[in-house]
Amino acid sequence: MSELLKTYREKIVPDLLKNGRYKNPMQIPRMLKVVLNTSVGSSGDRQAVDDALREMTIVTGQKPIITKAKKSISNFKLRKNQEIGCKVTLRGKKMYEFLERFFNTALPRVRDFRGVPLRSFDGRGSYTFGVDDQTIFPEIELDKIKRKLGMDVTFVTTGRNVEQTKELLRLLGMPFAAEKKA
Repeated sequence: MSELLKTYREKIVPDLLKNGRYKNPMQIPRMLKVVLNTSVGSSGDRQAVDDALREMTIVTGQKPIITKAKKSISNFKLRKNQEIGCKVTLRGKKMYEFLERFFNTALPRVRDFRGVPLRSFDGRGSYTFGVDDQTIFPEIELDKIKRKLGMDVTFVTTGRNVEQTKELLRLLGMPFAAEKKA
């Protein structure tokens, strides 16, 4: 069992119940899934998609699915059903292992990191964060990188609003940026 999952079950849930904000353990927000998504663009380069698949597999420990364009856009040289990226959905044990590595190892490696922004909540229990470069993950070998690859990481929770989602992610270890006071 992941240390983060163990901490959630043994410390976070009992603490939230003691606060009195939740009367029932089933009301306490929990993580549902983490979705990683990347796009290589409309270059039509099959090698770029293969590189994205390989690196996403290394980072997550799970094989991604290939994403395709939904419609043609001539200005972007994009054709319908053209392979443009990949995505992975992590749940359960693999999700908690990824969260632990992401919060404790990958995010501190971001240059000039001052915390993740507070403006990326959707109001319905999700938080999305963009990673500019895949080299923050220690699993990626710098010698084998052919192109810079960014990705979006979406954390989906059962939180009913921004406050519940923010509190859960903060307790799990998400390093949020300091709030600016007006």
